[in-house]
Amino acid sequence: MGSSWSSAAVKPAPNGYLRVEGTQIMLDGKPFVLKGAALGGWMNMENFITGYTGHEHQLREAMLDVLGKDKYEFFFDKANIHFLTYFFGEDDAKLFASLGLNCLRLPVNYHHFEDDMNPRVFKKEGLKHLDRVVDLCAKHGIYTVIDLHAAPGGQNIGWHSDNGSSIALFYDHKDFQDRTVKIWEHLAAHYKDNTWVAGYNPINEPTDRKYHRLNAFYDRIEKAIRAVDPHHMLFLDGNTFAWDFSHFPKPLPNCVYACHDYSPYGFPNPPAPFKGTPEQIKEHERMYAEKTEYMTKNKAGGFCLLLMESLADASSVRYGNAEDGIPNWEEINNDRFAMLETQLDIYARVKASWSIWLYKDIGFQGMTYVGEDTPYIKLLKPFLLKKKRFAPDAWGVDDSPVRALFEPLEKWLEENVPSIVDRYPQQYGTKLWLQRVVRETLLSEEMVKEYAGYFRGKGYDDLDELAKSFSLGGAKSEEDMFGGPEQL
Repeated sequence: MGSSWSSAAVKPAPNGYLRVEGTQIMLDGKPFVLKGAALGGWMNMENFITGYTGHEHQLREAMLDVLGKDKYEFFFDKANIHFLTYFFGEDDAKLFASLGLNCLRLPVNYHHFEDDMNPRVFKKEGLKHLDRVVDLCAKHGIYTVIDLHAAPGGQNIGWHSDNGSSIALFYDHKDFQDRTVKIWEHLAAHYKDNTWVAGYNPINEPTDRKYHRLNAFYDRIEKAIRAVDPHHMLFLDGNTFAWDFSHFPKPLPNCVYACHDYSPYGFPNPPAPFKGTPEQIKEHERMYAEKTEYMTKNKAGGFCLLLMESLADASSVRYGNAEDGIPNWEEINNDRFAMLETQLDIYARVKASWSIWLYKDIGFQGMTYVGEDTPYIKLLKPFLLKKKRFAPDAWGVDDSPVRALFEPLEKWLEENVPSIVDRYPQQYGTKLWLQRVVRETLLSEEMVKEYAGYFRGKGYDDLDELAKSFSLGGAKSEEDMFGGPEQL
């Protein structure tokens, strides 16, 4: 049967589909290592990537209130040139390929494909964004991984699944799973003949507090996708944000088991500065071995790590800058780059595929970043500085400005409801649960209205210039800023 995917500008990959054989990804009978990054902040927006607060559905609601329907659609999606097209264009694909990278992970939000008030009705226009970037990448020899980062009901409790609650309802309601299966049947039917698509990541970073429900869903989604598309690999994340495989059964065929190998040394408040000591290198080797024990034990799983999201998610680096008020911020960044190179060296030794998080943002973690002199950053500078003071985001945040306020609340909770220290996920602890409910939810939901207010009264030309800030012409690379890690 023919696929609905086609592009006159793109030829099929010459050697067919990538496949998992044992612990390796193979292409035409030979081992193939995927190396790349993720296009976070694009078809699944995240607060720290583009500077808003809260969750994407709250951002969009606030922007619609301020801009009105016509300007809202113009900024995000309506015109031929808008935020989504500026965010990744041909110049981005050329740069990506020039760095020797061969795989771009594409996180997507289910809202592009169906509406909550009109479920199970697939919005075909949602594919125009995926098709354009998949085609651009194929044109420049780059494979893509389609990643459902935000599924109906929220497959995890994080902001990155566009989940505004503290419960992953995806596992409690079969209807959310049914809708997710239907979305994947549509996507698989569309891309089944496209050999430049490396595979599908059915759900990102699941958090099933009962564990067995995730396994049941993986069994179901594997069969559903294979019935439509028997060729493409599946990238299956471990439970509890893609690091826990302890309850997984025997590996499924042609599946990459993906762990997210973040290191605490890459973010604010690390255990110590990373200086590449034998002890620190050994600790990273231990973390890698622990997270890939399931793959090693079963001699399967494609050995994919995502340096922050699916394949092998190695900890990308959270960059500092002069505005952090830390005199030695450049030295700290160099230490974090050294940590990243240590991880990449571990992956190279075992020939593991990897992907860092992420390709582009506003100067927080991306390989490229929106420049300080762009209209977008100039407009939002006061708000971005306020975010540093209030710490409403979750990812890589420095909470020192508000720590003294929250520490007494942590103590009070533990004294009065001691079971909170065992609340799933246990690695959260009281501190992160308090942060999640008070700052990441309550505070950030209110602050997103303030963010949207900066766009009030903007005309179409203004909105175009703001969106254009995210084009590669308005962005800079990490090499401009720090020199960048050498080992990509």
